[in-house]
Amino acid sequence: MDFALAPEQEKSPPGAAQRKVFMKKVILIAAGVGILVGFGFYAHQPKREPEVVPEAKADSAPAAEEFRSVEPATPRPEPAVVAAAMPATSQAARLVAPSRPNLDTAMVSRAVELLTSSQVSYLQKREAWKQLRDAGKLDQAIAQLEQLNAGDPRNAEYPAALGQAYLKKCGTIQDLREQGILAMQADKLFDAALSLDAANWEARFTKAVALTYWPPNLNKGEEVIQHFQTLIQQQETQPPQPEFAEPYAWLGEQYQKAGRTEDARTVWQRGATLFPADEKLRTKLTSNP
Repeated sequence: MDFALAPEQEKSPPGAAQRKVFMKKVILIAAGVGILVGFGFYAHQPKREPEVVPEAKADSAPAAEEFRSVEPATPRPEPAVVAAAMPATSQAARLVAPSRPNLDTAMVSRAVELLTSSQVSYLQKREAWKQLRDAGKLDQAIAQLEQLNAGDPRNAEYPAALGQAYLKKCGTIQDLREQGILAMQADKLFDAALSLDAANWEARFTKAVALTYWPPNLNKGEEVIQHFQTLIQQQETQPPQPEFAEPYAWLGEQYQKAGRTEDARTVWQRGATLFPADEKLRTKLTSNP
């Protein structure tokens, strides 16, 4: 946003000091979202992670095979250089077999393919994000997602995944200004995804959860409630998925913050009826009788 003033506007509010304070607030708000993601964006979710594929050792299968449990792996490229060509300080060097350094790029490409597929489950995508982060490959994934998004701007999966990548990147950096820029870009990408596909569950859910951490004085509460209400309406017309329990828990929390205690309990009860095995919803009900 360009806050430059024309000469005749220089003496009219907002002044330079006000603009500076405003920009600081915006950056700090967005940075908070990034930090949230870095310390575990889904920290409130129940422990129902899919089985984690053990990390590859130097003498074991290449890291690209970590994604085999989701879909058949793509053919392995032939080695082009020896392991000595790989940077000794690279974390990924310990994850890729010494004779197959090119699989480092193949792993990222494979992960991006999974993250932008509508046929891959939400929990499997979470595991792919974790493996990218642990391997230090978020930057490479972001570069590929940016290319995909620019090349096919009508595919809602690309901005939805890129927005999540930006938020996850926020948690790996310390610069507040850079965090703010990435978080704001992520929010716009979620909007872009939803404009292309209003039923994109991940884009709406991630955007809604991020907005719950914005300061109350920005009045995002009603927007958050509307997003979670929309998610629930949409997903109740589809076959149930484990992640569909999440909007009930989050919506109830927003009702509770707004002082709508009965509405909170009602939505938690509905969620628990549809997802009786969900630990978070059971806890909400028992702790809020």
